[in-house]
Amino acid sequence: MTRSQTDSPSLITAHFHPGMRVGVAVSGGADSVALLRALHERWQELGLSLTVLHVHHGIRGEEADQDAAFVAALAEQLQLRFLRHDVDTPARAELKREGMEEAARNLRYAWFESLLAQRELDAVATAHTLDDQAETVLLKLLRGSWTEGLAGIFPVLERPGGLILRPFLDTKRSEIESWLKKLNQTWRTDSTNTETAYTRNRVRHSLLPVLSEYNPQVVVQLAHIATIARDEEAYWQKQLDLILPSLLLPGRAVRGGGRASSTHPDEDSVGMEVEKLRSLPVALRRRALRAAAERVGCPLNFDQTELLMAMCVDKAGRRETLTAEIHAERTPRELRLVRGKRETKLPEYQVPVPGEVAAEAFGFRLTIAVTGDCANIIPAVLRTAKPGDRAQLRYSAGLKRMKEVLERLKIPSDERKNWPVLEWQGEIVWIRGAEVESAAAVSAGLVIRTHDLS
Repeated sequence: MTRSQTDSPSLITAHFHPGMRVGVAVSGGADSVALLRALHERWQELGLSLTVLHVHHGIRGEEADQDAAFVAALAEQLQLRFLRHDVDTPARAELKREGMEEAARNLRYAWFESLLAQRELDAVATAHTLDDQAETVLLKLLRGSWTEGLAGIFPVLERPGGLILRPFLDTKRSEIESWLKKLNQTWRTDSTNTETAYTRNRVRHSLLPVLSEYNPQVVVQLAHIATIARDEEAYWQKQLDLILPSLLLPGRAVRGGGRASSTHPDEDSVGMEVEKLRSLPVALRRRALRAAAERVGCPLNFDQTELLMAMCVDKAGRRETLTAEIHAERTPRELRLVRGKRETKLPEYQVPVPGEVAAEAFGFRLTIAVTGDCANIIPAVLRTAKPGDRAQLRYSAGLKRMKEVLERLKIPSDERKNWPVLEWQGEIVWIRGAEVESAAAVSAGLVIRTHDLS
């Protein structure tokens, strides 16, 4: 049949060119089968070399096996090369703590992108439709996405080695199914598409039908929002690219001029001049703050962004925690975002005297024996060193600050905050690696030993 005879769905063909090697992602569902048939119908006109791509996700058992067999048979019927890729989606979902849909998508696109990177193909075409676009925009809106999220599914994605193309993004699912019926072309139906455990299915089968009662064109309107959002984002990103080089200041200012940056791989910071931030329009200021946070590995949500917006107009000295690893500091001239090593506070252990404790956080077992007379024995506390701790070292005059003790022991600075000490009756009676003298310990005849946990 010719294109006019079959009245085939419209294709976005702007990025196809003669000689292009295109992989068509075919699950066996109506949309992907229609995409394959539509591209095959026009392959000579467009000058394309087509390959059928199918991912077996390792879920749905026999049903998925039948899907793969169906797609292979269709490829053979159309005399096209067929590539099948088997993955273990449940294992990926468990390992990465992803939902099943997310894990399947990540595995699928990883394969597509590897084919492009290896120059096996020039492009991969997926069968996302106008309905998919509307569902995506609605999901993003419900989850509180920024404007870029409302851009939804992009018609073209550039990847190393090639492109991801969505030729059906302007076509409704109903048009696709109607065309396939005219062709007498069958397709496979994924039984999970009706399961309400998946949020997208609830949006597709429950929410969108209700919204269409208010506006029968709601799918089209949501797709229009995506187009507008993409164009808006492209404009704002250009504006952001112009101002960021002069706005972002790496590291922190140091006395006498210049800036200092940490060389530790887990530490980073970026500063912004407050006056420059204040001079920006609110929309651009908000985007600049988010871009700065991304430099230190912190995608901001709305509340975090508004917190930083408020810090731009507050007085110096304010300090706020954004995440466990990121905090913001307001100095007289700058707003700084700092990423530091995540600090884990180790637990304290009560140790009977005499007695022992398995201190797993420190990696050893500590035992205390009593060889002298000691009445009213209270437990000792095994803990990390604290500011203000002082101890008497053997062969040293007077109490020494813990900082000085650890410097003498040549303990690296990043390990000192978790260095173990034992406190008993208000005195430091033991420090790992040090010879400590304590009147209380001597009086009771304490013998303190540690053994590595096996």
